[in-house]
Amino acid sequence: MADSSNQGIKTVLHPVSDLAKSKPVYAALLGTQPQHDGSYYVGFEAAGQHIGLVPGGGPQGMTSPVAYWHVADIEAKLAEMTAAGATVKEAAHDVGGGRLVATVTDPDGNVLGLLQDR
Repeated sequence: MADSSNQGIKTVLHPVSDLAKSKPVYAALLGTQPQHDGSYYVGFEAAGQHIGLVPGGGPQGMTSPVAYWHVADIEAKLAEMTAAGATVKEAAHDVGGGRLVATVTDPDGNVLGLLQDR
């Protein structure tokens, strides 16, 4: 059944060991300079996608890229996904500006991200 609250993958976060070394590689790939350039996060906007670099995997300890599905109601989507067999890895929390993020794992341990904008 189609769910209009799913707005697709628009955000992919990549854990990196060295922001200074990784930033030019992603800038070359995406053909643009970062729109957000901090010591804890570097974010690019390219072709309707947000690509983020997270040093050391950030507080969530990411070990591989995580795609974030943009949803209208993150708590409802978490409930729906856990009822279907997903496990909450990181509960919904505000990362600034009213943006909520959460992660779940599927039955094989793959990490899936959810993102709700204000």
